[in-house]
Amino acid sequence: MLSMASVQTSSGPQPGSRLGLRERKKIQTRQAIRRAAYRLFEEHGYDATPVDRIAEAADVSPSTVFRYFPTKEDIVLRRECDPMLAAAVLGRPADEPPMEAVRQGVVEAMRQAVEGDISELRQCSRLIRDVPALRGRAAESAVENCRLFADALARRTGRSPEELELRVAATAVLAVINEAIMYWVDHGQPKELLVPALDRALLTLAGTLTP
Repeated sequence: MLSMASVQTSSGPQPGSRLGLRERKKIQTRQAIRRAAYRLFEEHGYDATPVDRIAEAADVSPSTVFRYFPTKEDIVLRRECDPMLAAAVLGRPADEPPMEAVRQGVVEAMRQAVEGDISELRQCSRLIRDVPALRGRAAESAVENCRLFADALARRTGRSPEELELRVAATAVLAVINEAIMYWVDHGQPKELLVPALDRALLTLAGTLTP
């Protein structure tokens, strides 16, 4: 499953946040490692790119890479946007039905993401589709993503995130998001297709077919 961790608007601080120098340097180092890795993955392929080569390209030590990303797979999969997606759902109007809040929140977050540079999202989604090790780790990370979505739904509904129905709903939402992104990858990843595909997929989950 493609983790929503691969969808991001930014790796930096969010509007209104004030981070100290140390935190800003951590963000810059994380970004440098990720940019170097993606450049090398594009040039040489994922499997042919060892961590020490990524470290050299990012001008850091291999131990620094592993401090930020415990495994090479995490460079692709470990993102900062999952709490943002949950927050987008929680930020919807209180009287909005839960699944509609999910659809509107997730679609708006994706719309903001594609307004910027989505080259990393394109490469990330292709890598997850094509590299077995990444597909396996993405499925593992889906457990945490499900928890985030279940918590968001629980807060909107006043129910327990451990309820079977909420866990099933959260799992279904992530599966639908994954399928929409894979549909986008299979159709050449045009920028204008991603948000409509995601919206259609979530409408389908809610039992509504678009024309």
